[in-house]
Amino acid sequence: MISVADLSVVDVDQMYGIEIEEFPARIAETALWLADHQMNQRLGEAFGEVMQRLPLAKSPTIRRGNALRTDWNEVLPASECSYVLGNPPFIGKKEQTPAQKTDLAGVIGKLSGGSVLDYVTGWYFKAAEYTAGHIIPCAFVSTNSICQGEQAGVFWSELLRRGVHIRFAHRTFNWRSEAKGAAHVHVVIVGFGLHAAPTLNLYDYDHDENSPAVTHPKHISPYLIEGSDTVLSNRTRLLSLNAPALAFGSMPNDGGNLLLDQAKRDGLLASCPEVAPYIRRIMGSVEFINNIPRWCLWLVGAPPEVLRHSPEVVARIEAVRSTRAASSRQETNHLANTPTLFGEIRQPDRRYLGIPKTSSERRRFIPMAFLEPEVVASTELFTCPDATRYHFGILSSTMHMAWVRTVCGRLKSDYRYSTSLVYNNFPWPDPTPEQRAAVETKAQGVLDARAEFPTSTLADLYDPTAMPPPLVKAHAELDAAVEKCYRKEKFTSDRERVEFLFQRYEQLATPLVPPPARKRRPTD
Repeated sequence: MISVADLSVVDVDQMYGIEIEEFPARIAETALWLADHQMNQRLGEAFGEVMQRLPLAKSPTIRRGNALRTDWNEVLPASECSYVLGNPPFIGKKEQTPAQKTDLAGVIGKLSGGSVLDYVTGWYFKAAEYTAGHIIPCAFVSTNSICQGEQAGVFWSELLRRGVHIRFAHRTFNWRSEAKGAAHVHVVIVGFGLHAAPTLNLYDYDHDENSPAVTHPKHISPYLIEGSDTVLSNRTRLLSLNAPALAFGSMPNDGGNLLLDQAKRDGLLASCPEVAPYIRRIMGSVEFINNIPRWCLWLVGAPPEVLRHSPEVVARIEAVRSTRAASSRQETNHLANTPTLFGEIRQPDRRYLGIPKTSSERRRFIPMAFLEPEVVASTELFTCPDATRYHFGILSSTMHMAWVRTVCGRLKSDYRYSTSLVYNNFPWPDPTPEQRAAVETKAQGVLDARAEFPTSTLADLYDPTAMPPPLVKAHAELDAAVEKCYRKEKFTSDRERVEFLFQRYEQLATPLVPPPARKRRPTD
């Protein structure tokens, strides 16, 4: 007679792992015993027979060590391994210690652009190396940054070159730690291996964080959407020829001596009112979105006699000269010869569209607005002097934001907009004159809706809990007009929008960028 114990073919002694610290290693062992007990209970409930392993006779093997420096075959030969899975450390490139950077370098070698990679990527490379020549499915919980921004291009291009296939994926969801004071992070789960899966599963949390929707795409792209293995890289020229160029703002490179807060501006004007024409508003992302008054000495074309009559201005200019002369960079030393000017001047001479480099991920849209040329854009504010209401409308749409959420890098969780990766790669539509006019009309509707709240900042207007209904309606109408420029059918989700945009990107870019070569592996 077969007992329930005969049906249990998995035990804790079949589990192997690597943990760098002693206490977490012991916790891992205990967790595996608990999981084994829970599964035994479920097995017993299913068959109406009590299933117990007490007293505990077997133990998992948890090797203490640095997983990126340990030969995994010494822990468990790959020929005996069935699965590789884990939850590697979430450490970004800027947070890595020198030792961790060395760990990662030892795994990725001299990979071009490898300095942008998060620490977690080392486990993917180790797994690819460990499973070479074997059919071993792998899966890791990771920060979603491995599928976004510049990192995605560097990381996935190399994994694809090594023959890695994505077998399943959980798209971005919120990882909520129960530890007191622990931060919530946005993570993905990527299942992969050096062999293709017969059926692919893609889990999406857009509508329900607790019950993801699952689809079965033909192929899962590195951005965790249905699509090809195309990855984006920094592009110096616009992909779409019908779009205006985006530029960086101006860089003071002044040691802070040409910049003024409200109090310093008022004091300077009180002592030397002659400099008033040469004091301008300056805006970066924070000042732009929150309408924070910040000023600068913009001394382009300022007569020398005006400058000499203000001891404070003279002192600030001399401080700029000294700061630049003391720099270790030769280029900055040369700028000491022109201490009255910003180090890099890219200020438009006409009305321009301002786009903040950094914006909260809570906002449905990155706030953008037209500014007069008298407002100086710092390096934290992109400028687009040739933008029209049509361009403003496209960039202020849900279509563009779906692209941003997928492609852009992040500063913590905030959007980090970029010219070369996000904007230059964005596939603009090719509208008819009527479609273009409709976008312009609805874009003006957004501007008009904002104007109904003249005392509100962009931060106020685009706060997800405070966004005024007229502005919500105006954006909805703009979205409808923009999406008709791409296709007649409505889009039902951001994922659908991004999949469409990547298809259009490939249509525009394929003659210029061939897909990466990859090894072919058998399916399960």
